[in-house]
Amino acid sequence: MERNITQQLTPATVDFDKPGKQIGVFHVPLSSHDDAWGVIPVPVAVIKNGEGPTVILEGGNHGDEYEGPITLGELIRGLDPAEVSGRLIFIPAINQPAVVAGRRVSPIDGLNLNRTFPGDPLGTTTQQIAAFVNDVLFPMGDVFVDLHSGGSSLDIIPSAVIEPGKTPEQHEANVNAALAFGAPVTVVIDNRGDPRTATASAALAGMTAIGTEMAGAGTVSIDALALCRRGVRNVLAHVGVLPGETVVAPEAPSRLYELTGKAHLIAEDDGVFEPIHKLGTEVRAGELAGRIHFLTQPGRTPIEMHYRADGIVYGRRQPGRVRPGNCCLVVASPYERKPA
Repeated sequence: MERNITQQLTPATVDFDKPGKQIGVFHVPLSSHDDAWGVIPVPVAVIKNGEGPTVILEGGNHGDEYEGPITLGELIRGLDPAEVSGRLIFIPAINQPAVVAGRRVSPIDGLNLNRTFPGDPLGTTTQQIAAFVNDVLFPMGDVFVDLHSGGSSLDIIPSAVIEPGKTPEQHEANVNAALAFGAPVTVVIDNRGDPRTATASAALAGMTAIGTEMAGAGTVSIDALALCRRGVRNVLAHVGVLPGETVVAPEAPSRLYELTGKAHLIAEDDGVFEPIHKLGTEVRAGELAGRIHFLTQPGRTPIEMHYRADGIVYGRRQPGRVRPGNCCLVVASPYERKPA
């Protein structure tokens, strides 16, 4: 029932079962002050040829993360259907209103798309977009690749992300796909157990699901974009949609980490955060991590913050200005891969 409602309310201009290459949109209804029967055209593309798995590739879940949408746009334009064995479904700017605005969340309803899955076909704009992905696309898919970066508020070590699987077999498939990406660092991230993310919903639907974090800081990283370009192709070759000879081997094996319950260092004061260590630095719990300074109160002693976990500095807040509740630092701890 949900799928039928979603298809009716958000129709697509492409035929997902038609061989060849198609580039179109799906229409999310938006009845606003200046357009009573308007729609938001969200781009979607399909490349289908022969037999093989269906891979859904998503970029622009957050509108201020750019390496993924650039990479997917290049693949849409550059791939010849004859190279493909199976089907590729691209949603390169899935959160179209946020992508246009260059913001993490939608300017229409203020929602974070990656905290609204499985969505609601009768909900707000962001909830309707999530419902289209969850209700219409996920039932077609075997593999889901969700390309993120740190956005405007975080700078993160370029990495592949393992979505925890719902079964040991699915988890192993997720690990193998993420390692195939070929990033120098691969991290297990469960978003504090939040089930409302795109990859968590894809895993719940039975798909192999991985993500990325490609630098950030509100800009396009040259190195992270190069990694994203070759990493996506590596994953597509790993699952058999592109020829195996297209794989670009990494210079060194990926290091495996995870975000534990003590990974995040949260500000409790209003001020300016001074980090002590660069990204990638090995740190230990209890060690000085940074200070919060009070610029308009020069007589006030800065507040010291200390790491809560052993590992490496994985992510760092990009704006220096912080307020209570802001995530200042993220530590990734070594992850021991369990036998399948």
